[in-house]
Parts: sequence; structure tokens; C-alpha cells
Amino acid sequence: MTLCKRLLLACLLLLAVPPMTQAQDFDLQRLSEQLSRPEVIHGRFIQEKHLRALPQPLTSKGQFVLARQHGLLWLLQTPLQQDYRITPKGIARRDAEGWQMLPGKSAGAEHNRLFLAVLQGDSSGLQRDFELRLQGTAQDWHLQLLPRSLLLQQIFTRIDIDGGALVQRIELLETQGDRTLLIMQDSTSNQPLSDLERHDFAE
Repeated sequence: MTLCKRLLLACLLLLAVPPMTQAQDFDLQRLSEQLSRPEVIHGRFIQEKHLRALPQPLTSKGQFVLARQHGLLWLLQTPLQQDYRITPKGIARRDAEGWQMLPGKSAGAEHNRLFLAVLQGDSSGLQRDFELRLQGTAQDWHLQLLPRSLLLQQIFTRIDIDGGALVQRIELLETQGDRTLLIMQDSTSNQPLSDLERHDFAE
């Protein structure tokens, strides 16, 4: 699973958290309602990739656009510029000629199936792949995702997501000891998609 797909998976998990039936003061049903309320979220991110072989993390920065009805734009700005887009059609990367779909492979097809389950709010599909554990309140919560499927267990030990009104922090812990930390900054849900962003999703 490429780093791009790992990051996209983590961010897309924010689009739809499946409900649970038991009643709690703050449960997955209420978190799902809280996170699915915004139509569009804009923000900046800092990504730290902690590799066992390196003393310092690899750090990159950029912007993201998360649109509930469309998908995700993941726009890397430093140390290099590279734009990614994920929609129900799959994952695309922008080059000089426009958006180019990334080729699907056996493992990639499974990841895309998971992405689509999240985008479409397929709670049964997501619950089949992860055990979800939630703690906290609407203003300060922690969600832990423990992989159920063999494929995901070979990649992740767990995924941790922290937030309040919006997601603030995502950490992906991998089985070989590496980890990726995403810090979401200046996230706002009060701006609609721009004409350029609509064009990027529609292209």
C-alpha cells in the first residue's frame, strides 16, 4: 500500500463513521452525525512520516479539500508539489496533461473498495474491516480503528483519530514499526467548493 493511499484512507475515514446501536452519552452514532454534517471541509495539514531507519521524520505540508458528495483533494506543497484526488471512480494524480487515474492492482482494488465503502457511508463494509473504539465527548474525542481483515492487519496495527467539532489528528501505526502522523490545521467547514475545486472533482 503506497503512502499516498495510506493518507487517503485515513482522511476518507473522516467522511463516514458507522453507527452503533447501543446508547451512550457520546457514541459512534453521534460522532457520525457530527462529522457528516459539513458538506465541505478545507484545511492545511502537516504530515510526519516516522521511519525506523531514519533519526528524524520526513515532513511534508499542504492543503486538503474534503467534500462529502465528491471525495478528497490532497494537495502536497512541500517539499514537492503533487496533487491527488480520490472519488468513487478511484485515485488520480495530476500531471501536465491533467488528472490521470492510477492503475489498479490486486491490493489497490481492495483499498479502493474500502475507500468507496467510506465515501458511500457503507457502515457494514467499514465495520467488517475495522473494530471501532470511541472515547471522550463531542468536543474532545478519540477514535481507535483496529483492522479486522487480514489485508489491513498486514499493513496497520491500528489507526488513531482525535478531534472535536472536526478531526484534528490522525496517526497510522504500521506493523513493521513505521508510523505516519497527520496534523490537520485551520480546518473550516464554512466555505463551499470553489469553481476550480468543482472542476477538479468533475474532470
